[in-house]
Amino acid sequence: GLGHSPLPCPRASRYSIIFSLSHSGCLFMSNQKIQKPTLTGQRFKTRKRDEKKVFDPTQFQETIVQGLNQTGSDLDAVAKFLDASGAKLDYRRYAETLFDILVAGGMLAPGGTLSDDLTRTEFCLFTAQEDLETMQAYAQVFNKLIRRYKYLEKGFEEEIKKLLLFLKGFTESERNKLAMLTGILLANGNISASILNSLYNENLVKEGVSAAFAVKLFKSWIHEKDINSVAGSLRKVGMDNRLLELFPANKRSCEHFSKYFTDAGLKELSDFARNQQAIGSRKELQKDLQEQMERGDPFKDIIASAREEMKKNNISEQTMIGIVWTSVMSYVEWNKKEELVTEQAIKHLKQYSPLLKAFTSQGASEILLLVKMQEYCYDNIHFMNSFQKIVVLLYKADVLSEEAILKWYTEAHVAKGRSVFLEQMKKFVEWLKNAEEESESEEDEAAD
Repeated sequence: GLGHSPLPCPRASRYSIIFSLSHSGCLFMSNQKIQKPTLTGQRFKTRKRDEKKVFDPTQFQETIVQGLNQTGSDLDAVAKFLDASGAKLDYRRYAETLFDILVAGGMLAPGGTLSDDLTRTEFCLFTAQEDLETMQAYAQVFNKLIRRYKYLEKGFEEEIKKLLLFLKGFTESERNKLAMLTGILLANGNISASILNSLYNENLVKEGVSAAFAVKLFKSWIHEKDINSVAGSLRKVGMDNRLLELFPANKRSCEHFSKYFTDAGLKELSDFARNQQAIGSRKELQKDLQEQMERGDPFKDIIASAREEMKKNNISEQTMIGIVWTSVMSYVEWNKKEELVTEQAIKHLKQYSPLLKAFTSQGASEILLLVKMQEYCYDNIHFMNSFQKIVVLLYKADVLSEEAILKWYTEAHVAKGRSVFLEQMKKFVEWLKNAEEESESEEDEAAD
Protein backbone atom coordinates (compact mmCIF):
# COMPACT_ATOMS: atom_id res chain seq x y z
CA GLY A 1 0.00 0.00 0.00
CA LEU A 2 2.94 2.39 -0.22
CA GLY A 3 2.93 4.78 -3.11
CA HIS A 4 5.87 6.97 -4.13
CA SER A 5 6.84 9.10 -7.04
CA PRO A 6 10.04 11.06 -7.71
CA LEU A 7 9.83 14.88 -7.64
CA PRO A 8 11.21 16.57 -10.75
CA CYS A 9 14.46 18.50 -10.16
CA PRO A 10 15.33 21.21 -12.73
CA ARG A 11 19.04 21.01 -11.95
CA ALA A 12 20.85 17.73 -11.31
CA SER A 13 22.66 17.65 -7.95
CA ARG A 14 25.63 15.53 -6.96
CA TYR A 15 23.32 13.08 -5.19
CA SER A 16 19.89 12.01 -6.33
CA ILE A 17 17.23 12.39 -3.67
CA ILE A 18 14.22 10.16 -3.53
CA PHE A 19 11.35 11.27 -1.39
CA SER A 20 8.83 8.71 -0.12
CA LEU A 21 5.72 9.52 1.78
CA SER A 22 4.19 6.76 3.96
CA HIS A 23 0.61 6.45 5.05
CA SER A 24 1.71 7.81 8.47
CA GLY A 25 2.91 11.04 6.80
CA CYS A 26 6.64 10.42 7.43
CA LEU A 27 9.25 11.60 4.99
CA PHE A 28 12.00 9.13 4.14
CA MET A 29 15.29 9.60 2.35
CA SER A 30 17.17 6.68 1.05
CA ASN A 31 20.81 6.70 0.04
CA GLN A 32 20.88 10.49 0.49
CA LYS A 33 23.31 13.20 1.75
CA ILE A 34 21.57 16.30 3.08
CA GLN A 35 23.14 19.70 2.18
CA LYS A 36 22.91 22.52 4.67
CA PRO A 37 21.11 25.63 3.45
CA THR A 38 23.35 28.55 2.56
CA LEU A 39 22.71 32.28 1.99
CA THR A 40 23.23 33.42 -1.55
CA GLY A 41 25.02 36.66 -2.47
CA GLN A 42 28.47 38.10 -1.84
CA ARG A 43 29.89 39.76 1.22
CA PHE A 44 32.05 42.84 0.71
CA LYS A 45 34.53 44.17 3.17
CA THR A 46 34.35 47.99 3.46
CA ARG A 47 37.66 49.63 2.79
CA LYS A 48 38.84 52.13 5.34
CA ARG A 49 39.32 54.83 2.74
CA ASP A 50 35.68 54.47 1.61
CA GLU A 51 34.31 55.25 5.05
CA LYS A 52 32.93 58.79 5.16
CA LYS A 53 34.76 60.96 7.62
CA VAL A 54 32.73 63.10 9.97
CA PHE A 55 33.40 66.82 9.47
CA ASP A 56 34.81 67.99 12.79
CA PRO A 57 36.97 71.14 12.57
CA THR A 58 37.34 71.40 16.36
CA GLN A 59 40.36 69.10 16.60
CA PHE A 60 41.86 70.76 13.52
CA GLN A 61 41.47 74.17 15.16
CA GLU A 62 43.06 72.95 18.40
CA THR A 63 46.13 71.76 16.50
CA ILE A 64 46.54 74.95 14.43
CA VAL A 65 45.94 77.26 17.40
CA GLN A 66 48.43 75.35 19.54
CA GLY A 67 51.06 75.60 16.76
CA LEU A 68 50.47 79.36 16.28
CA ASN A 69 50.70 79.97 20.02
CA GLN A 70 54.06 78.22 20.07
CA THR A 71 55.48 80.13 17.09
CA GLY A 72 54.13 83.48 18.35
CA SER A 73 54.58 86.62 16.30
CA ASP A 74 57.53 85.29 14.28
CA LEU A 75 55.91 85.14 10.83
CA ASP A 76 58.78 83.18 9.29
CA ALA A 77 58.23 80.51 11.94
CA VAL A 78 54.48 80.66 11.26
CA ALA A 79 55.07 80.06 7.54
CA LYS A 80 57.32 77.06 8.30
CA PHE A 81 54.78 75.63 10.77
CA LEU A 82 51.96 75.91 8.20
CA ASP A 83 54.13 74.35 5.51
CA ALA A 84 55.00 71.34 7.70
CA SER A 85 51.47 70.93 9.08
CA GLY A 86 50.01 70.60 5.59
CA ALA A 87 51.62 67.18 5.29
CA LYS A 88 49.82 65.92 8.42
CA LEU A 89 46.57 67.91 8.53
CA ASP A 90 43.70 67.92 6.04
CA TYR A 91 44.02 71.47 4.67
CA ARG A 92 41.76 70.66 1.74
CA ARG A 93 38.89 69.68 4.02
CA TYR A 94 39.38 72.42 6.60
CA ALA A 95 40.52 75.32 4.39
CA GLU A 96 37.86 77.72 5.68
CA THR A 97 38.74 76.93 9.30
CA LEU A 98 42.45 77.42 8.57
CA PHE A 99 41.96 80.85 6.98
CA ASP A 100 39.50 81.96 9.68
CA ILE A 101 42.15 81.20 12.32
CA LEU A 102 44.97 82.97 10.45
CA VAL A 103 42.84 86.08 9.96
CA ALA A 104 40.65 86.29 13.08
CA GLY A 105 42.24 83.86 15.56
CA GLY A 106 39.46 81.26 15.47
CA MET A 107 36.45 80.00 13.54
CA LEU A 108 34.00 82.72 12.52
CA ALA A 109 30.25 82.41 12.97
CA PRO A 110 27.90 84.01 10.40
CA GLY A 111 28.23 87.79 10.68
CA GLY A 112 31.89 87.71 11.63
CA THR A 113 31.81 86.93 15.34
CA LEU A 114 34.20 84.39 16.88
CA SER A 115 32.84 81.15 18.35
CA ASP A 116 33.12 81.57 22.15
CA ASP A 117 33.42 77.91 23.08
CA LEU A 118 36.53 77.15 21.04
CA THR A 119 40.23 77.78 21.63
CA ARG A 120 41.62 80.88 19.95
CA THR A 121 45.01 82.35 19.22
CA GLU A 122 46.14 85.91 19.72
CA PHE A 123 48.65 85.54 16.90
CA CYS A 124 46.58 86.41 13.83
CA LEU A 125 46.03 89.21 11.32
CA PHE A 126 43.40 91.02 13.40
CA THR A 127 45.68 91.33 16.44
CA ALA A 128 48.74 92.37 14.40
CA GLN A 129 50.11 95.89 14.20
CA GLU A 130 48.13 98.15 11.85
CA ASP A 131 50.71 99.25 9.30
CA LEU A 132 51.54 98.46 5.68
CA GLU A 133 54.84 96.73 6.42
CA THR A 134 53.20 94.23 8.80
CA MET A 135 50.41 93.56 6.29
CA GLN A 136 53.03 92.91 3.59
CA ALA A 137 54.62 90.33 5.89
CA TYR A 138 51.24 88.63 6.44
CA ALA A 139 50.62 88.65 2.69
CA GLN A 140 53.86 86.70 2.32
CA VAL A 141 52.61 84.07 4.78
CA PHE A 142 49.46 83.52 2.69
CA ASN A 143 51.46 83.63 -0.54
CA LYS A 144 53.89 80.93 0.64
CA LEU A 145 51.08 78.74 1.96
CA ILE A 146 49.09 78.85 -1.30
CA ARG A 147 52.17 78.37 -3.48
CA ARG A 148 53.01 75.27 -1.43
CA TYR A 149 49.43 73.93 -1.43
CA LYS A 150 48.00 75.07 -4.75
CA TYR A 151 44.59 73.52 -4.07
CA LEU A 152 43.99 76.21 -1.41
CA GLU A 153 43.86 78.96 -4.05
CA LYS A 154 40.11 78.77 -4.72
CA GLY A 155 39.27 78.36 -1.04
CA PHE A 156 41.33 81.44 -0.20
CA GLU A 157 39.41 83.60 -2.68
CA GLU A 158 36.12 82.32 -1.24
CA GLU A 159 37.41 83.19 2.24
CA ILE A 160 38.21 86.79 1.23
CA LYS A 161 34.77 87.17 -0.37
CA LYS A 162 33.18 85.93 2.86
CA LEU A 163 35.30 88.20 5.05
CA LEU A 164 34.26 91.23 2.99
CA LEU A 165 30.61 90.36 3.57
CA PHE A 166 31.35 90.17 7.34
CA LEU A 167 32.93 93.66 7.49
CA LYS A 168 30.23 95.11 9.75
CA GLY A 169 31.08 92.47 12.37
CA PHE A 170 34.71 93.62 12.59
CA THR A 171 36.21 96.64 14.34
CA GLU A 172 37.49 99.59 12.30
CA SER A 173 41.08 98.54 12.95
CA GLU A 174 40.35 94.97 11.83
CA ARG A 175 38.70 96.28 8.66
CA ASN A 176 41.71 98.51 7.94
CA LYS A 177 44.13 95.59 8.26
CA LEU A 178 41.99 93.37 6.06
CA ALA A 179 41.71 96.18 3.49
CA MET A 180 45.48 96.69 3.33
CA LEU A 181 46.11 92.95 3.09
CA THR A 182 43.50 92.58 0.30
CA GLY A 183 45.04 95.46 -1.67
CA ILE A 184 48.50 93.85 -1.45
CA LEU A 185 47.14 90.45 -2.50
CA LEU A 186 45.33 92.03 -5.47
CA ALA A 187 48.46 93.94 -6.52
CA ASN A 188 50.51 90.74 -6.49
CA GLY A 189 47.90 88.71 -8.37
CA ASN A 190 47.25 86.32 -5.46
CA ILE A 191 43.48 86.83 -5.80
CA SER A 192 41.15 88.04 -8.55
CA ALA A 193 39.51 91.48 -8.48
CA SER A 194 36.16 89.66 -8.76
CA ILE A 195 36.24 89.36 -4.94
CA LEU A 196 35.32 93.07 -4.85
CA ASN A 197 31.76 92.08 -5.77
CA SER A 198 31.24 91.48 -2.06
CA LEU A 199 31.71 95.23 -1.43
CA TYR A 200 28.57 95.97 -3.44
CA ASN A 201 26.44 94.35 -0.73
CA GLU A 202 23.53 96.73 -0.11
CA ASN A 203 23.98 96.96 3.68
CA LEU A 204 27.74 97.62 3.44
CA VAL A 205 27.20 100.30 0.79
CA LYS A 206 24.33 101.97 2.65
CA GLU A 207 26.33 102.40 5.87
CA GLY A 208 29.45 103.71 4.13
CA VAL A 209 31.53 100.65 5.06
CA SER A 210 32.30 99.73 1.44
CA ALA A 211 33.65 103.16 0.46
CA ALA A 212 35.83 103.48 3.59
CA PHE A 213 37.20 99.97 3.08
CA ALA A 214 37.89 100.72 -0.61
CA VAL A 215 40.04 103.74 0.31
CA LYS A 216 42.45 101.62 2.38
CA LEU A 217 42.37 98.80 -0.17
CA PHE A 218 43.17 100.95 -3.23
CA LYS A 219 45.84 102.90 -1.35
CA SER A 220 47.77 99.73 -0.54
CA TRP A 221 47.17 98.37 -4.07
CA ILE A 222 48.53 101.51 -5.75
CA HIS A 223 51.41 101.66 -3.25
CA GLU A 224 52.41 98.10 -4.25
CA LYS A 225 52.00 98.69 -8.02
CA ASP A 226 50.26 101.67 -9.72
CA ILE A 227 46.91 102.83 -11.10
CA ASN A 228 47.55 100.88 -14.33
CA SER A 229 47.61 97.66 -12.33
CA VAL A 230 44.27 98.60 -10.76
CA ALA A 231 42.75 99.54 -14.14
CA GLY A 232 43.94 96.36 -15.85
CA SER A 233 42.66 94.06 -13.11
CA LEU A 234 39.27 95.78 -12.93
CA ARG A 235 38.83 95.66 -16.72
CA LYS A 236 39.73 91.97 -16.75
CA VAL A 237 36.72 91.12 -14.59
CA GLY A 238 34.39 93.79 -16.04
CA MET A 239 34.37 95.96 -12.93
CA ASP A 240 36.02 99.08 -14.36
CA ASN A 241 32.62 100.78 -14.77
CA ARG A 242 31.18 99.76 -11.39
CA LEU A 243 33.23 101.84 -8.94
CA LEU A 244 30.41 104.34 -8.41
CA GLU A 245 28.35 101.49 -6.93
CA LEU A 246 30.47 101.78 -3.77
CA PHE A 247 28.06 104.60 -2.85
CA PRO A 248 24.27 104.55 -2.26
CA ALA A 249 22.07 105.48 -5.23
CA ASN A 250 21.51 109.06 -3.98
CA LYS A 251 25.30 109.67 -3.91
CA ARG A 252 26.22 107.65 -6.99
CA SER A 253 27.63 110.46 -9.12
CA CYS A 254 31.02 111.04 -10.69
CA GLU A 255 31.33 114.32 -8.76
CA HIS A 256 30.72 112.70 -5.36
CA PHE A 257 33.07 109.80 -6.13
CA SER A 258 35.78 112.18 -7.33
CA LYS A 259 35.58 114.41 -4.24
CA TYR A 260 35.48 111.47 -1.79
CA PHE A 261 38.53 109.69 -3.17
CA THR A 262 40.48 112.86 -4.01
CA ASP A 263 40.02 114.07 -0.41
CA ALA A 264 41.28 110.64 0.74
CA GLY A 265 44.46 111.08 -1.32
CA LEU A 266 43.43 108.92 -4.28
CA LYS A 267 43.15 111.44 -7.12
CA GLU A 268 44.47 108.85 -9.62
CA LEU A 269 41.51 106.59 -8.82
CA SER A 270 39.13 109.56 -9.11
CA ASP A 271 40.54 110.42 -12.53
CA PHE A 272 40.28 106.79 -13.63
CA ALA A 273 36.63 106.56 -12.53
CA ARG A 274 35.82 109.87 -14.26
CA ASN A 275 37.44 108.64 -17.45
CA GLN A 276 35.55 105.34 -17.29
CA GLN A 277 32.31 107.20 -16.74
CA ALA A 278 33.03 109.36 -19.78
CA ILE A 279 33.78 106.27 -21.88
CA GLY A 280 30.50 104.72 -20.76
CA SER A 281 28.60 107.91 -21.62
CA ARG A 282 30.24 108.05 -25.06
CA LYS A 283 29.30 104.45 -25.78
CA GLU A 284 25.71 105.14 -24.82
CA LEU A 285 25.66 108.29 -26.94
CA GLN A 286 27.07 106.43 -29.94
CA LYS A 287 24.43 103.72 -29.53
CA ASP A 288 21.66 106.36 -29.37
CA LEU A 289 22.99 108.12 -32.49
CA GLN A 290 23.06 104.89 -34.46
CA GLU A 291 19.48 104.08 -33.40
CA GLN A 292 18.35 107.56 -34.51
CA MET A 293 20.04 107.14 -37.88
CA GLU A 294 18.52 103.70 -38.39
CA ARG A 295 15.07 105.13 -37.65
CA GLY A 296 15.71 107.89 -40.17
CA ASP A 297 15.23 110.74 -37.67
CA PRO A 298 15.69 114.24 -39.17
CA PHE A 299 19.26 115.60 -38.88
CA LYS A 300 18.07 118.64 -36.92
CA ASP A 301 16.66 116.34 -34.22
CA ILE A 302 19.82 114.21 -34.11
CA ILE A 303 22.02 117.32 -33.87
CA ALA A 304 19.87 118.86 -31.13
CA SER A 305 19.94 115.61 -29.12
CA ALA A 306 23.72 115.28 -29.51
CA ARG A 307 24.34 118.88 -28.41
CA GLU A 308 22.17 118.34 -25.35
CA GLU A 309 24.28 115.28 -24.41
CA MET A 310 27.47 117.30 -24.98
CA LYS A 311 26.30 119.89 -22.49
CA LYS A 312 24.98 117.36 -19.99
CA ASN A 313 28.15 115.20 -19.94
CA ASN A 314 30.67 117.97 -20.63
CA ILE A 315 31.73 116.42 -23.97
CA SER A 316 33.96 118.52 -26.23
CA GLU A 317 33.29 119.02 -29.93
CA GLN A 318 36.49 117.08 -30.75
CA THR A 319 35.18 114.08 -28.80
CA MET A 320 31.75 114.49 -30.37
CA ILE A 321 32.96 114.46 -33.98
CA GLY A 322 34.77 111.19 -33.25
CA ILE A 323 31.53 109.69 -31.91
CA VAL A 324 29.53 110.97 -34.90
CA TRP A 325 32.07 109.60 -37.40
CA THR A 326 32.04 106.16 -35.73
CA SER A 327 28.23 106.14 -35.61
CA VAL A 328 27.90 107.16 -39.27
CA MET A 329 30.31 104.43 -40.40
CA SER A 330 29.14 101.67 -38.03
CA TYR A 331 25.54 101.01 -38.97
CA VAL A 332 26.22 100.35 -42.67
CA GLU A 333 26.95 96.91 -44.10
CA TRP A 334 29.84 97.70 -46.42
CA ASN A 335 30.53 95.97 -49.72
CA LYS A 336 33.48 93.60 -49.55
CA LYS A 337 34.70 94.53 -53.03
CA GLU A 338 37.21 97.36 -53.02
CA GLU A 339 36.06 98.77 -56.37
CA LEU A 340 32.46 99.08 -55.11
CA VAL A 341 32.99 100.20 -51.50
CA THR A 342 34.37 103.63 -52.48
CA GLU A 343 31.27 104.43 -54.48
CA GLN A 344 29.08 103.21 -51.60
CA ALA A 345 31.05 105.30 -49.05
CA ILE A 346 30.86 108.48 -51.16
CA LYS A 347 27.10 108.13 -51.54
CA HIS A 348 26.64 107.42 -47.80
CA LEU A 349 28.90 110.25 -46.57
CA LYS A 350 27.38 112.75 -48.98
CA GLN A 351 24.04 112.04 -47.33
CA TYR A 352 25.45 112.44 -43.80
CA SER A 353 27.80 115.37 -44.47
CA PRO A 354 25.39 117.88 -42.79
CA LEU A 355 25.67 115.85 -39.57
CA LEU A 356 29.49 115.88 -39.74
CA LYS A 357 29.51 119.59 -40.57
CA ALA A 358 27.49 120.39 -37.44
CA PHE A 359 30.39 119.24 -35.24
CA THR A 360 33.42 120.61 -37.12
CA SER A 361 33.12 124.29 -36.32
CA GLN A 362 36.64 124.26 -34.83
CA GLY A 363 39.93 123.55 -36.60
CA ALA A 364 40.86 120.98 -33.94
CA SER A 365 37.63 119.09 -34.69
CA GLU A 366 38.47 118.97 -38.41
CA ILE A 367 41.95 117.62 -37.67
CA LEU A 368 40.53 114.97 -35.37
CA LEU A 369 38.01 113.94 -38.05
CA LEU A 370 40.84 113.58 -40.59
CA VAL A 371 42.79 111.41 -38.16
CA LYS A 372 39.70 109.26 -37.48
CA MET A 373 39.21 108.87 -41.24
CA GLN A 374 42.86 107.87 -41.69
CA GLU A 375 42.65 105.26 -38.92
CA TYR A 376 39.35 103.89 -40.24
CA CYS A 377 40.63 103.48 -43.80
CA TYR A 378 43.77 101.78 -42.50
CA ASP A 379 41.92 99.42 -40.14
CA ASN A 380 39.37 98.48 -42.85
CA ILE A 381 41.53 97.35 -45.72
CA HIS A 382 38.80 97.72 -48.37
CA PHE A 383 38.92 101.48 -47.72
CA MET A 384 42.68 101.89 -48.29
CA ASN A 385 42.14 103.47 -51.73
CA SER A 386 39.06 105.46 -50.65
CA PHE A 387 40.74 107.97 -48.34
CA GLN A 388 41.55 110.72 -50.86
CA LYS A 389 38.08 110.61 -52.45
CA ILE A 390 36.39 110.86 -49.03
CA VAL A 391 38.56 113.87 -48.10
CA VAL A 392 37.71 115.63 -51.39
CA LEU A 393 34.00 114.93 -50.87
CA LEU A 394 34.03 116.41 -47.35
CA TYR A 395 36.09 119.37 -48.57
CA LYS A 396 33.47 120.13 -51.21
CA ALA A 397 30.70 119.66 -48.62
CA ASP A 398 32.41 122.30 -46.45
CA VAL A 399 33.05 119.83 -43.65
CA LEU A 400 36.85 120.11 -43.99
CA SER A 401 38.75 123.32 -44.70
CA GLU A 402 41.91 123.58 -46.77
CA GLU A 403 43.82 124.78 -43.67
CA ALA A 404 42.89 121.61 -41.77
CA ILE A 405 43.81 119.37 -44.72
CA LEU A 406 47.20 121.06 -45.18
CA LYS A 407 47.97 120.87 -41.47
CA TRP A 408 47.02 117.19 -41.39
CA TYR A 409 49.26 116.57 -44.41
CA THR A 410 52.33 118.33 -43.00
CA GLU A 411 52.21 117.49 -39.31
CA ALA A 412 48.96 116.18 -37.82
CA HIS A 413 48.68 112.78 -39.51
CA VAL A 414 49.30 109.57 -37.57
CA ALA A 415 51.53 106.61 -38.41
CA LYS A 416 48.80 104.23 -39.62
CA GLY A 417 49.17 103.95 -43.43
CA ARG A 418 50.97 107.30 -43.51
CA SER A 419 52.99 106.70 -46.70
CA VAL A 420 49.98 105.35 -48.61
CA PHE A 421 47.62 108.15 -47.62
CA LEU A 422 50.15 110.97 -48.06
CA GLU A 423 50.88 109.68 -51.56
CA GLN A 424 47.14 109.60 -52.31
CA MET A 425 46.75 113.19 -51.12
CA LYS A 426 49.85 114.60 -52.84
CA LYS A 427 48.18 115.97 -55.99
CA PHE A 428 45.17 117.34 -54.12
CA VAL A 429 47.42 119.07 -51.57
CA GLU A 430 49.47 120.63 -54.40
CA TRP A 431 46.25 121.88 -55.96
CA LEU A 432 45.17 123.37 -52.60
CA LYS A 433 48.54 125.12 -52.21
CA ASN A 434 48.38 126.56 -55.72
CA ALA A 435 44.82 127.72 -55.16
CA GLU A 436 45.91 129.34 -51.90
CA GLU A 437 48.85 131.09 -53.60
CA GLU A 438 46.64 132.35 -56.44
CA SER A 439 44.15 133.63 -53.91
CA GLU A 440 46.86 135.48 -51.99
CA SER A 441 48.19 136.96 -55.26
CA GLU A 442 44.75 138.18 -56.20
CA GLU A 443 44.32 139.72 -52.77
CA ASP A 444 47.69 141.49 -53.09
CA GLU A 445 46.74 142.89 -56.54
CA ALA A 446 43.43 144.11 -55.15
CA ALA A 447 45.25 145.79 -52.28
CA ASP A 448 47.63 147.55 -54.67
